[in-house]
Amino acid sequence: MPANTKDFKISSLSFPVFTPSLLFGIGEGSLLPIIPASAQALGASLPTAGIITGLVMVGTLAADIPAARLINSIGERKAMLSAAAVGSVGVFVSLLSTSLWMLGLGMFLLGASVSVFALARHSFLTEAVPYSHRARSLSILGGVFRAGHFFGPMIGALLITLFDVRAVYWNAVIFCALAALVLVFVKPDLMPNTPGTKPGATWMVAKRESKKLVTLGVVSAIMGGLRTARIVGLPLWALHIGLSPAATALYMGIAGALDLALSYTSGQIMDRFGRRWSALPTLLGLSFTFSLLTVATDATTFLAVALVMSLANGVGSGIILVIGSDLAPKGERNEFLASYRLLVDAGVAATPILISLTTAVFGLATAMFTLTGAGIIGAAMAHRYLPRRAKASEQTLPISENM
Repeated sequence: MPANTKDFKISSLSFPVFTPSLLFGIGEGSLLPIIPASAQALGASLPTAGIITGLVMVGTLAADIPAARLINSIGERKAMLSAAAVGSVGVFVSLLSTSLWMLGLGMFLLGASVSVFALARHSFLTEAVPYSHRARSLSILGGVFRAGHFFGPMIGALLITLFDVRAVYWNAVIFCALAALVLVFVKPDLMPNTPGTKPGATWMVAKRESKKLVTLGVVSAIMGGLRTARIVGLPLWALHIGLSPAATALYMGIAGALDLALSYTSGQIMDRFGRRWSALPTLLGLSFTFSLLTVATDATTFLAVALVMSLANGVGSGIILVIGSDLAPKGERNEFLASYRLLVDAGVAATPILISLTTAVFGLATAMFTLTGAGIIGAAMAHRYLPRRAKASEQTLPISENM
């Protein structure tokens, strides 16, 4: 695959990267909503069901750092293939589970596979895609992720209606296996092994690149947290104002479609005008709408806020991936991206806990205002450290020296 601007076409990524990512995303997306119910069916209390569900993220966090070494050893394509296969095995273990520990093990394996799969494709696109096309390619990847988590639950709901919950597990096994199968048939010229990064401890790389991680890495972690808060916070507020589950699902589906439609537009904005023109509207837009959510008292105002929130989120499709790719040092790409993704994943994992604790102590409205404050801090940091305009000749993102 050529890495120069003249010969490169984004369409060349369709089969080796976007197709398996969509299949894997649909499999994962169809399964996530039913994990708590599966845990309760095995005798778990509500808190225990939450812990079982959280093991997916625990697996992701646990595998973030080791994933870099695996990718260095076997290359991106084989790492993605292995991850999809392990994900399929993890779901199959959950399908056969007769106890909570088996279900938890399956969820942990699924989470670990998500980490390896995500880092491998991120690393490959960072190296194989020329800088001039990077944002559009990664924004499409962000859109593919959204599509998987948009269509996956719909397929799962249909399967439960026609069959039972076990059918959703079979669906996830099949889609993860299909992702692996696609990667088996990817020709070497479509996804060649990119130059391996030199051996080095991930923590050493993280220490040396700490300036990037504590500035734009934290910005990305805040952004990832706000996006998670959107997924968690909207259903909670809908419940708070008395909307039915069916109405909530419908309105979030409509909002999700708008979010998905903006994926490529986000990449065009970043490649043409610079990364901050995507990051700042997303951070400020999400911050504003979390505060606005507190005045949504009926279905109409809830839908309006959800749509504005999706508009803000959609403008930033792929921005977290793009910032990570821009910051990654050439010789230690995998190690840096592993550290960067661990930081972002930690922000994602911490957000639901923050919402739950704040809601329990101060109320849901206060939790929404807390998210607004976090978003404003993230926007201020992005304004300070993101360059005003990225130059196409630059292979790494310059960090503002105004620290």
